Amino acid sequence: MKGLDSILNSPVSSTLDFHLEPVDNSRLANLCGQFGEHLRQIESRFGVQINHRGNAFRIVGVADDAQAAALVLQNLYADTVKESLTPQRVQLSLQEAGVEVLRDPSAEHSAPLELVLRQKVVRVRGANQARYIQRIREYDINFGIGPAGTGKTYLAVAAAVEALEDERVSRIILARPAVEAGERLGFLPGDLAQKIDPYLRPLYDALYEMLGFDHVAKLIERHIIEVAPLAFMRGRTLNDAYIILDEAQNTTREQMKMFLTRIGFGSKVIVTGDVTQTDLPDKRASGLLHVTTILKDVEGVSFTMFEKKDVVRHPLVQRVVAAYEKHENA
Repeated sequence: MKGLDSILNSPVSSTLDFHLEPVDNSRLANLCGQFGEHLRQIESRFGVQINHRGNAFRIVGVADDAQAAALVLQNLYADTVKESLTPQRVQLSLQEAGVEVLRDPSAEHSAPLELVLRQKVVRVRGANQARYIQRIREYDINFGIGPAGTGKTYLAVAAAVEALEDERVSRIILARPAVEAGERLGFLPGDLAQKIDPYLRPLYDALYEMLGFDHVAKLIERHIIEVAPLAFMRGRTLNDAYIILDEAQNTTREQMKMFLTRIGFGSKVIVTGDVTQTDLPDKRASGLLHVTTILKDVEGVSFTMFEKKDVVRHPLVQRVVAAYEKHENA
């Protein structure tokens, strides 16, 4: 059987045969997972069949998908030298940019694959995430729109932390609209800031992971990081700041216009949301959906549209998103 490199450069074929070298039974067991669960993940993702005996592998399926699966296996086998693979690790590897470029040559990009922070290195996974980061660095207003689990908010916070640590901005402002997902804020104890705090928790969690709990607390106390409901933005001009609006599908048209006109000199804005999960009352139109039409041709504004294939959570999340899309389209 031919080596993997020669196969990937060979004419299109529905069957790929290759060896993984060097032969190491312990590493092969690590690659395959308990009862072959890691191979089943790869089969499910690409719609192929994987068979192997020792280090000899055969992949049967559509040529492009078989080649992509073979590349994943090669990369994972290289990783078995230094780590014990888990289903989560395999799932994340399926989002790697190299896989998407192999399946879709138009998905090539030049963006860096890592955001290097002082306490953490954030890996960019998939061509779409890489385009997102590239556009965030290039444009002043950026929209990340797509289903849950695609990394929109997490990468936005990582980009903001990187800019703060590099002293490209002097503060980070994180905002969310105060809209309930079926609950009622009025029954929660405390003032408005305390009522809205649970809705901002995902933003806090990302900051804690990247900067540490104590450091985030100090930065909030010094107003270098500000976390606030969208209503608190009215009447302000935000200069020299990284501004993130999360869950923007729950803004009205008027709120979106208000938010985008708060931008001052030296500031950068990222707006994230999922237009399929709007919680606005009385079927009011989403400001996020509306703005995709209003600003689509405006210079200095970028839109990155994420899809179910970009989901980096549990593989079932992709299937859930796909099932809802199918139902809604029907």
